[in-house]
Amino acid sequence: MASDLAGAVSGAAARPAAAAAAPTRFPPPWRAALARLGWTAASIGLFVGIWELCWATGLSDPKLLPPPHIFLANIPDQARFFNTATRWQIGINPADGPSPYEAVFITIGATSMRVFVGLAIAAVLSVSIGVLIRYFQLLERLTLPTITLLSPISPIAWLPIAIFIFGIGNAPAIFMVVVALFFHMTLSTISQIDAVNRNYINVARTMGATKRQIYARVIIPAILPQLLLVLRLNMFGAWMVVLVAETTGVGFGLGQVLSMARNTFNPSLVFFCIALIGVLGFLTDLILRMVQNRILFWVPQTAGVLRGL
Repeated sequence: MASDLAGAVSGAAARPAAAAAAPTRFPPPWRAALARLGWTAASIGLFVGIWELCWATGLSDPKLLPPPHIFLANIPDQARFFNTATRWQIGINPADGPSPYEAVFITIGATSMRVFVGLAIAAVLSVSIGVLIRYFQLLERLTLPTITLLSPISPIAWLPIAIFIFGIGNAPAIFMVVVALFFHMTLSTISQIDAVNRNYINVARTMGATKRQIYARVIIPAILPQLLLVLRLNMFGAWMVVLVAETTGVGFGLGQVLSMARNTFNPSLVFFCIALIGVLGFLTDLILRMVQNRILFWVPQTAGVLRGL
């Protein structure tokens, strides 16, 4: 009897331990990712549902504001308009060139390339010049007033200059992206350098660090989190500017397709392009967030810390 009771007690004690040791179906990072994916789908579904409801109740005209089930169902018909690279060339048959789906991917690739190249050039130039302005006082006196003067100018005002200098092609669109981001990111870099905690600099000086070492090992790591956040926010501006540049005909891309849809009064094509741009912007922001989390592994995650208040 005593042995049976001891066995029962040991078995009952072993079961919770075994249950605690048993692996869960999904680890916590996977559960968090699935939760974010679910809420993302719910958010998009709510937006699409309201849009469809407006169509079903007659609040929106399907000819002017077609619901998603209309313009997304006509993807094969809309994709044929993306062959803009050869359609306007003299002596080229509009039916020649890539297939409709290939033309969609080529157009997306061309626009995305201009965004990423312009964003990379603007980020490198603005951070480098912003650091040099604070490092060399003479450079600050010679360049900072001009940068501040040119910063409020709209990127659209630079479009004729871009065409005059670079002509037609990828260069003017990339130039537009660089100009749209460079001045603001440079001023942001300077303001972030000025906001660095002086205690960090004083500790580095006490330990014998030189000015170059302070900038390389204290100031730049301190401003890096905010710089990556500014880069993410300016990425959306880069998409806006490159579409404006392509709309004016500097090269084929999503902006040119949007312009053609506007000129031919094709609302389905307009909203199809808008849906593509939204997906591309979302994926680009997701990639930048992943890169940010990988680079800034030492920065604590502060999202949602006030929800319990």
